[in-house]
Amino acid sequence: MLPTLNDLSASLLSGSTTAAALANNAITRATDPFGEGERVFVEVYAEQARASAAAADTLRAAGLRRSPIDGLPISIKDLFDYKGSITKGGSVALDDAAPATANAVVVDRLLAAGAVIVGRTNMTEFAYSGLGINPHYGTPRNPWDRATGRIPGGSSSGAAISVTDGMAAAGIGSDTGGSVRIPSALCGLTGFKPTARRVSMQGVQPLSASLDSIGPLAPSVACCAVLDAILAGEPIHVPQPAALRGLRLAVPTTVALDGMDDTVAAVFSDTIEKLRAAGAHVDEIAIPAFAKLATINAAGGFTASEAWAFHRKLIGTSADRYDPRVVSRIKRGEAISAADYIDLLAARQAWVAEVCATIAPFDALIMPTVPIVAPSIEVLSAADDAYYAANGAILRNPTLINFLDGCSLSVPCHAEDEAPVGMMISACAGADQRVLAIGLAVEDLLRAPQR
Repeated sequence: MLPTLNDLSASLLSGSTTAAALANNAITRATDPFGEGERVFVEVYAEQARASAAAADTLRAAGLRRSPIDGLPISIKDLFDYKGSITKGGSVALDDAAPATANAVVVDRLLAAGAVIVGRTNMTEFAYSGLGINPHYGTPRNPWDRATGRIPGGSSSGAAISVTDGMAAAGIGSDTGGSVRIPSALCGLTGFKPTARRVSMQGVQPLSASLDSIGPLAPSVACCAVLDAILAGEPIHVPQPAALRGLRLAVPTTVALDGMDDTVAAVFSDTIEKLRAAGAHVDEIAIPAFAKLATINAAGGFTASEAWAFHRKLIGTSADRYDPRVVSRIKRGEAISAADYIDLLAARQAWVAEVCATIAPFDALIMPTVPIVAPSIEVLSAADDAYYAANGAILRNPTLINFLDGCSLSVPCHAEDEAPVGMMISACAGADQRVLAIGLAVEDLLRAPQR
């Protein structure tokens, strides 16, 4: 089991390790020619990280601790501005762009909290896929069944593997249609997508301004709660675990359970039985609005229209430098008119109201984060049909919550020696603390020794 932020912070406070030692270990792993580092990081900040770690050790020796992540190695996705670096978004089309002149707000908040930024992590180009495949910088391999070479999930692919492989204590990613929760689920991590408006997007390369949100990938729910508060500029608070007895949980039977493979179906069913045995009320309910979303987004939705607005000039000069599977989907936005976009805004507002009314009697929705275990990189890279089928299936459930403008947590629910499977705990906007509290209780239940 990976060490949590609390574990590492306790080790610093006890003197059993130092921030310098943690940074050196992370950098060593990130630069190991026999590891995943060259596919995980597009840039490693070795010099800056060592300096930050030394500063954290000096402050701690003076009795000063800036936050629970003071002195801990953290990775940031390659779409956050970091002063002096080019924000490439996992692409080569921006190789000639000017370096950032200031940090993204979230990066400044991490640094103020004492985070040691190890480097910028690889991602699906411009965050436009849930698979994590990148033809420019390579694709980090999922820690499960590494011999086969399975996808890490995306778009925050490098963020996930930086954590699973000990190159960072946690990673910060973005989530437009599941890009934090998907790699967390496929790699056995915990990932949190907050209510989007809580975390500033200033200095963050957008995919879809209507759907983008920023969140952590980490070893535990408490880690996510701490990082979420720091990213949001809020007082650091880890809620008490919710009481499972009497908790009202809804499993949507519309769309969300379709196409589960045998592994995910068995693990999800077993998890529901554990929740019921612990006293939670778990009801299967229809959410008819879920069946309407594919039609609402048939022309490309917010992602295609808003990505086209951001990329159209660069595509005009550098389309041949894009991943063909990414640029083809961005170009769909060119055909979406202003009237179509206004209709989409209205459709979303009505859809959100309908879904929130349907789930109002419940404390949270639960569903598989993704319906399948991680497929092979080689198979998906070789065939467009396989790529798009897997991408659609993997994005499907998380996308429901982004369109809802909700908050959502993916927690691992598989046994330690099994293929990673995530369960998503979700609610409407503003219920972040409730979702985290339920996640803490679910995590405690699933990690408890089984009789």
